Parts: sequence; structure tokens; C-alpha cells
Amino acid sequence: MNKQDTGSLWPFHGGEQAVHARLGITKQVAMYDRFIRRAMPDQHRTFFSDLPYVIIGAVDEQGFPWAMPVFDPYQGKGLSHQQFIDSPSSTRLVVNALPPVAKALGVSLEQNDRVGVLGIQLSTRRRNRMNGVVSQRDDGGFELEVDQSFGNCPKYIQVRDLQWRDDIPLLVSPDTSEVRPDLLSERAREFIELADTFFIASRSEDLTQDARHGVDVSHRGGKPGFVKVGANKLVFPDYSGNKFFNTVGNIEADGRVGLFFPDFAGSNALYLSGRAEIVWEGAEVTGFKGAERLISVTVERWALLEDHLPMQGEIQEFSPHLKMTGHWSEVAVW
Repeated sequence: MNKQDTGSLWPFHGGEQAVHARLGITKQVAMYDRFIRRAMPDQHRTFFSDLPYVIIGAVDEQGFPWAMPVFDPYQGKGLSHQQFIDSPSSTRLVVNALPPVAKALGVSLEQNDRVGVLGIQLSTRRRNRMNGVVSQRDDGGFELEVDQSFGNCPKYIQVRDLQWRDDIPLLVSPDTSEVRPDLLSERAREFIELADTFFIASRSEDLTQDARHGVDVSHRGGKPGFVKVGANKLVFPDYSGNKFFNTVGNIEADGRVGLFFPDFAGSNALYLSGRAEIVWEGAEVTGFKGAERLISVTVERWALLEDHLPMQGEIQEFSPHLKMTGHWSEVAVW
């Protein structure tokens, strides 16, 4: 099945459909084919072209997805350069850079690989997503053919005005030895416990030419400490969203995920991959205010990189939607 033949099943794969059925919203989401498009509207093309960075999701040699930032390699350097992101047509997106961590994480971004892209502007809380397939790739970047294009609401995004740091080399890849298969260190756990933002990449069970299958990357935000972490496991609440259930549907179908925790104040970053499970019900779910379910991730590989991000900025405003959410200290049974 190719992306022109998805018919009435568009735009959701089996895992997403199973979640819709479980929650009794199958009829409600039947109209969503007009929100998830097979081409980017002009406003999305312009939005991506104006961004200094995007977050992408792509899989490694073992099939685990990773969430990784890609930055404009010449931004803040005072140099003339080609456009970082370009959209030659409504079905093509060109990213003229590669994620510096890709090689260390075992992500190759080869032709025909499935990739998810999140464009997010923290200063305005605007975000758009695009999922597609690599049509071309070289040492300077990659081009994607669009499978799915859709916008997201501004919920749970903390406002930050990020500024460039000229003292951090953009194109230096970490060594593979920095990617660890052991338990999270105390420093890594502390890093997660302070987080108010992370990005999660997930995948469908199959990565076929079917446009509903592929890799997706999404934003998650909450009060500092909304992610509970142990030696090799972390848990976070899943709040009310757009009801597409792309991430939850992928976890239902496959379970492999990758998380990227940025420390925008200190320019540090934590990358991890592992296997996720959905906690649908129970006292621990009802005890966390605002949570509709919980997501548990068993960590298999991780890397904590200091002075890694070339942009930094303090938080300016928490999302007003966080007033309707709780904290782990209120969940006595967990």
C-alpha cells in the first residue's frame, strides 16, 4: 500500500485506531482527515523556513527511535549561508544540516528512512509537525517527502526566548562511548527531575510505504518534576491533547521510544531510548491531577552531554494549562 491508497483508513494506523476504540472516540476522530494533510499548507512551509532549529525523530540500527535537535549551522556566526530549511514545494522539506548526535546514536538518515519533524517556536508557543520519508541525503543535510502534515495546539509549552551561544561548536558529534547501556547516573536522574520540557520520538510497528506508518516526534511539557525517575525507569503523565494519539498509538503498536531532555538554561542535554508502556487506569492515574493516563519508559541507552546546545534561555512564562495539573508528591500510592 502506498500513500495514495490509504482510503477511508487515513490518517491513522492500527495502533492509533486501537486507542481511539478503547477511548470510544472513533467516530469523533473520523473527521480528522481534514486536519492531517498529505501536503504542507503555505503557512507551515513559511513557519519551517523561518526556524533556526527543528526536532526530528528517526530510528537507529536496532529500530529504536531517537528525538534529536538539528540547528542552523551558521546561525549567530555572522556568515552568509544557504537557507537552513527550505520547502521547494508543498510535499518537500529540505533540512540543510544533520543532527550532531546522529552518528553517536547510530542513526544514519539514509534514503527511504522514515522521519518525524517537529517545528516549535518556544517564544510564541507555536508548533507544527510533519512526518515523511528521506528522499535525498548527503553530508550537508537531507530532503523529506511529506506523508503527514498537521498543526498542534500551544498547550503545556513554556515560553522561552532562546539566544545563540557562539562558544559552542555546532558540528561536533559526541563520541559513541558517551552513549551508555547501564543504569541512569545520579546526575542524569537529577537532570530529569528538574525538567519541565522534553521531546519524545515514537514509531509504528511497521515502517512501510503506507503513509500512516512511520516515525513521529512530539513535545511534552509540565511542572518541573512532572517526570518521576528511578534507576532505569521513568514515568510521566499524559495530559489532554488533540486526540490524535500519535505518540500513544505508536506506543500501543510498538513501544520503542526516544526522549530528548534539553536544559536550555545550562545548554546541557540528555538523550535516552527505551521501551514504553501505557498505564491506562488505577489509583496512580487518578491520583495525578490532570493525567488521563501514565507513560512508563524502561531506559536501555542514554547519553548526558554537557555544554551541548548552542541556544539557551531562561524560562519566561509557564503554560497556563499547568494550573490544572498536579505533582508526584500528591500521588501517595505510586
